[in-house]
Amino acid sequence: MTGILARMMLLAACVVSMQATAQPSAYPNKPVRMLVAFPAGSTSDTLARTIAAPLGTALGQPVVVENKPGADGIIAAEQVAKSAPDGYTLFFASSSVLTANPHLKKKVPYDGLADFSPITKVGIYNFVLSVHPSMGATTLGELLAYGHANPDKLAYATGNITGILLTAQLASFGKISMVHVPYKGESLAMPDLLAGRVQLMFGTVGVAAPLVHQGRLRALAVLGTRRSTLLPEVPTFVEAGLPHFSVTPSAGMFGPARLPKEIIERLNREIIAILRRPEVREVYARHAFEIDTSTPEELGAFMRNQYQAWGRAVHEAGINPE
Repeated sequence: MTGILARMMLLAACVVSMQATAQPSAYPNKPVRMLVAFPAGSTSDTLARTIAAPLGTALGQPVVVENKPGADGIIAAEQVAKSAPDGYTLFFASSSVLTANPHLKKKVPYDGLADFSPITKVGIYNFVLSVHPSMGATTLGELLAYGHANPDKLAYATGNITGILLTAQLASFGKISMVHVPYKGESLAMPDLLAGRVQLMFGTVGVAAPLVHQGRLRALAVLGTRRSTLLPEVPTFVEAGLPHFSVTPSAGMFGPARLPKEIIERLNREIIAILRRPEVREVYARHAFEIDTSTPEELGAFMRNQYQAWGRAVHEAGINPE
């Protein structure tokens, strides 16, 4: 009897051990959070939600988008960085939140490279410089000429770090001085731009294009190396006579540091498959967002490159860390 009892206890121990070993393959067994550093209705929010629903279906658990705007993305990034590395907290992040903030802020409560696990690159944003129609400027050259003649008479809105840096570079390139009016997100800045309370803003093409077509905004130049299919009549900044901007506004999917390799690989595989779907590509195209996926290693290398590029851009624009 003693021998039978011993064998039963050994068998039970083996079962427990096998269950513990198999635990990673059981991921996920509860809902997954996907944090976004911008408000509901923003381009990033729409892109994240387009992924979240089919990703939940693929994983067999809901993927719930949580908007955490404010502090130039620091609120969301810090929360992700301090989360358990178990795959239940994901971050749909613009690269600037992780690679520009350390250059723009004197103190950031996370390491933009070391505190996050790259999963996959998602793609590249395109930005457009738009002005209120009450502005007499119809070209970038006319806007800069007005800025020269009227220092600090132009007020510009920003809803993200990319907008802050791009406008600083524009002011540096054009040698003009303007008044900065920051907002927690592009969608929150848009009402004041449409009302003419601020005169210009760098925003994502997907948000600005319909308003340009309605005549409510005037587009002067787009950031990309080629014209946007949504605004084909609008020149690039190089065509408009300015140097090429040195950063690549992009988005990727991340988790906290030390995320298990098997979870990273699963998420990478599922997200890339979703981004290949025609209906997803159609939504992204409507927002002038160019899908560009990667391995986790490639995303990590890209982020290291962008960290250096943002640092150079901040220095060249003469921005002092806050």
